[in-house]
Amino acid sequence: MQEVFFNLAERLCVIVTLAFFLSKTKLFSHILDKQLNIIQKIGLIIGGGLFGILGTYWGIPIKGAIANSRVIGPAIVGIIGGPYIGLLAGFIAGLHRTLLGGFTAVACGISTTVEGLIAGLVAKKFSDKKFKWYFGILTGMSVEILQMIIILGLARPFKDALDLIKIIGIPMIIINGIGIGTFLLILENVVEEKKKIGTIFAAKALYIANETLPILRGGLTKETAQKVAEIVLNETDADAVAITDKSSILSYTGWGENEDIVKKAIEEQEVLHKLKKGEICSIFEKEDNKNNGKTSRLISAIICPLFVKNNMIGTLQLLYNRFIQVNDFTTTFVKGLSQLISTQLEIAELEKQTKLLAKAELKALQAQINPHFLFNSLNSIVALCRIDPEKARELIIKLSEYFRRHLREWEPLIPLSEEIENINLYLTFEKARFSDKLQIEFDIQCDTTFVKVPPFSVETLVENAIKHGLLPKKGGLLQIRATKDGHRVVIEVVDNGVGMNGNSSNGVGLSNLKERLKNFFGDEGKLIIVPNEGGGTIARLIIPVTN
Repeated sequence: MQEVFFNLAERLCVIVTLAFFLSKTKLFSHILDKQLNIIQKIGLIIGGGLFGILGTYWGIPIKGAIANSRVIGPAIVGIIGGPYIGLLAGFIAGLHRTLLGGFTAVACGISTTVEGLIAGLVAKKFSDKKFKWYFGILTGMSVEILQMIIILGLARPFKDALDLIKIIGIPMIIINGIGIGTFLLILENVVEEKKKIGTIFAAKALYIANETLPILRGGLTKETAQKVAEIVLNETDADAVAITDKSSILSYTGWGENEDIVKKAIEEQEVLHKLKKGEICSIFEKEDNKNNGKTSRLISAIICPLFVKNNMIGTLQLLYNRFIQVNDFTTTFVKGLSQLISTQLEIAELEKQTKLLAKAELKALQAQINPHFLFNSLNSIVALCRIDPEKARELIIKLSEYFRRHLREWEPLIPLSEEIENINLYLTFEKARFSDKLQIEFDIQCDTTFVKVPPFSVETLVENAIKHGLLPKKGGLLQIRATKDGHRVVIEVVDNGVGMNGNSSNGVGLSNLKERLKNFFGDEGKLIIVPNEGGGTIARLIIPVTN
């Protein structure tokens, strides 16, 4: 038994070493995605089956049977991909073992198939334990014990099966359990590495967004484009950065003289077609070494579009003097960066357009686009990057959605239900900022959701309640209610904060809201602000029901 134990351990080291090198491949990284496509599933089945066959060939012949590590492949893919994938991979490895013959051939073939299935079922049952090494050891030992039971139950003569189990049982249970656990430890490290890389990219994108925000308030010009390109160059591994409009280069900074290639990229119809659909393009060109062995020619570039109100206005290009592998992290980072810059350009465009609006409308819009809110949100996201990268990524997407909603062309009046969506999006960032110190309660009657209100009217009250009532207390309770009272709807925003003083209750945002209510509803539309008996403030919005 001791000899079998050490021989299996030696062979396991080779298998684990192979698994380590496989974990560094791009293909291996893709199979860890939560949603597997059909090609990846087929690849897992075949890979798990072949790994099982390798374990059989790498086994130790003993008394007409084989002490082996065949179970590792089917069990691992079952844990990753689910019971059906584990079952089919186990069937491939098991069928191969059956065809090799021996008095345990059928029993081993059946047990391998069942082991792949059981590993997948257990992983599905305890999904929170996925990719944990100790979970792999326990699962591996359990399915190996099951294999020994199947061999004892099916292999004949029974005495020979029992003698075999006495020799290979404990070594296979322990070694294969450790093997699966080690394999899952490798997977766990790959997952953690992906998270760390994702966090780094997110932090870089947020830093660039923070730095470029004040610059792009002036719109996209040669001067602002040059400053933005320099910031992007300093914060990425690109050798040069270019920013263009739809037809010309606005800025180029960094290595070499590749402006002709930058311009060529935005002139090619195939590239332009992809960019207009929001896709990121990669181009590659061989280096020209004819000029005395020296060259400044581009080898590879990543091109992403910049949009304002769904219209492509230019491109951001990251240029490299070497061939680069464009992976998922690079694609996500560049796409997120271009979206943030696009959002900032939309803000700049809006600010430019609002100068043509009446003074009251201008003030109303400025009240919604609060730079302090943006910086607070970005700071919350940066803090989350270290402790919860997935949450940080979600907030980045929400932030982009928040500004896109605020910058879209709204009807003069919108349903209350849509206004509630605006509020929920805004509160996403305030909850992240206050953590669990901010409590939100909604009490919206169903027959009020269709009433028409001015865009961002209730959100203005929510913002004021948080800013002037709850922020000084560093938290508290915020209640948003809507009830129907005859031919009018009463919307209340109630907080238990410090209360609103005269300056806050007569600020630009609220004063402008009162004026908008008067313009839309005459004397029937009212905004009333009173103290809350339990402390804090009640802001009451009265909206007449119109057909």
